[in-house]
Amino acid sequence: MSHKIAIIILADTDTNEGLGRVVNALAAAGEYNKAGDEVRIVFTGTGTKWPTSLEKADHPAHGLYEAARGLVDGACGFCANAFGQTDAMKKYAIKLLTDSGPFMSYRQYTESGYQILIF
Repeated sequence: MSHKIAIIILADTDTNEGLGRVVNALAAAGEYNKAGDEVRIVFTGTGTKWPTSLEKADHPAHGLYEAARGLVDGACGFCANAFGQTDAMKKYAIKLLTDSGPFMSYRQYTESGYQILIF
């Protein structure tokens, strides 16, 4: 049975808990993808700060991020702006999601049959 999974990363970069959450999110994305499931990763809230950290080759989760890069669907446009990450999203070619006014739409995922996992 194939699944459709949207992995939402809200965790902040400023704590060990946040690192644990992003590692688990990326590991889950890899697991579902390896099983043949359709996976989308979205950065929102303070989670929009993660790509800047994960792009660094010496970051402990860089390898997981590299493996999951093709699964990134985008980042909340409003949140990227609020946390000063709009330029970083553009630099790393991460689409800014503004499907619901200035915000990303969670509903677009559930309407398309995705289960949402929040980290």
